[in-house]
Amino acid sequence: MTPQRPAGAGTPLTPDHGPAHAAGRTSAKAPRPPKPAQLYAALDLGTNSCRMLIARPKGGQFEVVDSFSKAVELGTGLESSGLLSHRPMQRTLQALRICRSKLERHDVRKMRLVATEACRRARNSQDFIRRAQRETGLRLDIITAEEEARLAVVSCASLVAADTEQLLVIDIGGGSTELVWIDLSRVAPEGRRNAILSMYKGAFNRDPLPDKPRVVDWISVPLGVATLKDYFADVDDDAARFALMSWYFEEQLEAFTPYADTTPHKAFQIIGTSGTITTVAASYLRLKRYDRNKVDGLVMNSTQVDSVIREYLALGPIGRRQDPRIGRERHTQIMSGAAILTALMRVWPTERMSVADRGLREGLLYAQMSGDGALDLAQN
Repeated sequence: MTPQRPAGAGTPLTPDHGPAHAAGRTSAKAPRPPKPAQLYAALDLGTNSCRMLIARPKGGQFEVVDSFSKAVELGTGLESSGLLSHRPMQRTLQALRICRSKLERHDVRKMRLVATEACRRARNSQDFIRRAQRETGLRLDIITAEEEARLAVVSCASLVAADTEQLLVIDIGGGSTELVWIDLSRVAPEGRRNAILSMYKGAFNRDPLPDKPRVVDWISVPLGVATLKDYFADVDDDAARFALMSWYFEEQLEAFTPYADTTPHKAFQIIGTSGTITTVAASYLRLKRYDRNKVDGLVMNSTQVDSVIREYLALGPIGRRQDPRIGRERHTQIMSGAAILTALMRVWPTERMSVADRGLREGLLYAQMSGDGALDLAQN
């Protein structure tokens, strides 16, 4: 199980009409109503969940029309067998049928449907993709770890602070964790958000160019909340398992260039996108019911994050299962995600971690809409 990095990693990284006149008289034609904005869809089939958004462009952002999210646990058993198993595939196919019905109901013509780490790793993933197309009519693309990381970065563009010069984007998934370190010091402060948004266009740029974000390095560690949990499933003691998971994850960061850089960074910001991070944020806010408007964009520091995770440890497995802030779908995997987050906070302690309730789906939508010129970037 080796973290994925790009080739050459460690080197510099890529008309309005007037009144109508006829027969000597003037008549004003009633203006045509504006054409409804084209609907777009983005589907993310991950190791744990199948999630979809349907949205329309609105200024420099988009407006969600419909959504879907289901825990399908497609990666169950993958760590031991290297294969997608029968029951997880059945659950996933049923979720995809629901997605297809929503796409048909909204008459969506523009869409990007992707699969990530579980399908990247499974030996039978191509058979599953063909079966999914045959049984549901949906064609999924298995995207690379780099594209997944790039789209996660794009989804977070609006959370980039104008004074940020060094940015670390963290995306903790079910089967992998992506880290991208971006140098924004050559981009004018007022242009940094749009510069991040423009990164959907192609490979990470690793050259120091004026007015362009430079990716110092990126890495895809094949350990997410599901795979890391399974890796240490034989450790019975809760606290010992957590410590082992955290230190094991940190060991995988050795190849990541910024890991060896002990220089303090000014104007440094972390943006974290994952269910783990939004759950930690909701717990910190003591929310009885999850509220995206309060969580997305929340800024936390390392001490606050650590306090919540220590509380999770004190609760133990039974307490976490009963804690409404964590939720029954996430309680079995919250500590593996927390172990990853603890390792990252240990390496890069920060006073400014922005919580992002967004990710690959939002990145897919931004990429499609930006590519079609459907977004007014001046409104970002």
